[in-house]
Amino acid sequence: MKKVAILASENSLLSTIASPMDMFLQAGVLWNVTMGQPPSPLFDVKIVTVDGESVMALNNIPVSPACAMDALDDVDLIILPSQGFFFNPKDAGHIERIEWLKDRYEKGADLASVCGGAFTLASTGLLNGKTATTHWGLAKQFKKSFPEVDLRTDLLVTDEGRLFCGGGISADLNLSLYLIEKYYGREIALQSSRCTMVDLDCISQSPFIMFTPEKNHGDNIILEAQDWMEKNLRDKICIDDMADKAGLSVRQLNRRFKSATGEAINSYLQLIRIDSAKVSLVNTDQPVEEISLTTGYENISFFRRLFKKQTSLTPSEYRKRFR
Repeated sequence: MKKVAILASENSLLSTIASPMDMFLQAGVLWNVTMGQPPSPLFDVKIVTVDGESVMALNNIPVSPACAMDALDDVDLIILPSQGFFFNPKDAGHIERIEWLKDRYEKGADLASVCGGAFTLASTGLLNGKTATTHWGLAKQFKKSFPEVDLRTDLLVTDEGRLFCGGGISADLNLSLYLIEKYYGREIALQSSRCTMVDLDCISQSPFIMFTPEKNHGDNIILEAQDWMEKNLRDKICIDDMADKAGLSVRQLNRRFKSATGEAINSYLQLIRIDSAKVSLVNTDQPVEEISLTTGYENISFFRRLFKKQTSLTPSEYRKRFR
């Protein structure tokens, strides 16, 4: 039986504590009972805190731990719930949590984060040079805090051998299923998937991502260029013309634009055009061909390919899913 510890802290999102716990505890139980077989639990799950005292979840519901984290004799897997936008490395107990996680990892425990829990996991330094994911809305904050981590917000789950991350809040279920398969194989994971009605093979959160342009960079020339691009999506946008308008050389414009926004000009243009298309698909009845033209793509086939590349869905599939 695998031993799992869920490390709760102040302002944790309750669902990112409870959902993994429920998913692990049902493994070997719910399917067996449903099929008329005796239950055979596969995981022993405990909630722990730094000092063994209760903590208050983000929704003001108290979370009572089984014990302090140091009281655990041994553990195979440690789950790090999300604190969302409330992660603060200056919080009481943060340093103790990080040191404990590093110690347990050295002793063989696997570590897995849910959503914003990736901030805690990255704070250990163990993710440096490795791939991770978190909620797409936290991407800028994460990249700024942990530039040495390869952040992939398009992925729902990342696996770096013994370090795992789940993307958004509800990805706690997908991550848990992934780990069930990792520890006990495909068949047990499929049983859990069928009983809980959670898709085992959902691997991308790209359909949910909306691009949030960086505009707090303080470069007024680049800000004007961004605003001009957003107002002229339908037109053919030429970087040479943009540079002339800004009073810069093309090389200067490219360098300053990338420095200010984090994106190359062409990449930025594609992102804001596809986001505009997403809004039109959900909020209007415009044909896909018309939306392609209004967002600056005369080649409909190219638009469809680019849209699917960014969202993992065709325009029609996206409209059907999010309307």
